[in-house]
Amino acid sequence: MTAVIERKNTESDREAEKGRVALKGFFRITEEWGCSAEERSKLLGGPSRTTLYNYSKLNPTKLSNDTMERISYILGIYKALQVLYPTHERANRRIRLKTSEIPFCGKSAMEFMTQGSMMNLMMTRQYFDAKRGW
Repeated sequence: MTAVIERKNTESDREAEKGRVALKGFFRITEEWGCSAEERSKLLGGPSRTTLYNYSKLNPTKLSNDTMERISYILGIYKALQVLYPTHERANRRIRLKTSEIPFCGKSAMEFMTQGSMMNLMMTRQYFDAKRGW
């Protein structure tokens, strides 16, 4: 019985550490992108200000599958931009440039992603992956 409890605690600890690492990446990227607290919240699906603040402390936290998926899209978008552009500055600036290309239709990638839908994050990721030849 004790071994089962210990295994559950270990799995729980692993999940919480995965959440901490994901949040660390998320906050570093959104800092580079110059995101406001409101933009960060929208990218994560709208958690409260308190939850966002607690996330920013980078304590081990078990995140929902939805939040992990959103962060995964953001990590992929960041990576694609770094591959596409020769400098971090240009890659980070690109996220805020308005474009008439589909799916953005006159908005910047950031404006499009912060409309709140996970579908927007997915479409942005697909767009930049396609641009880099994936």
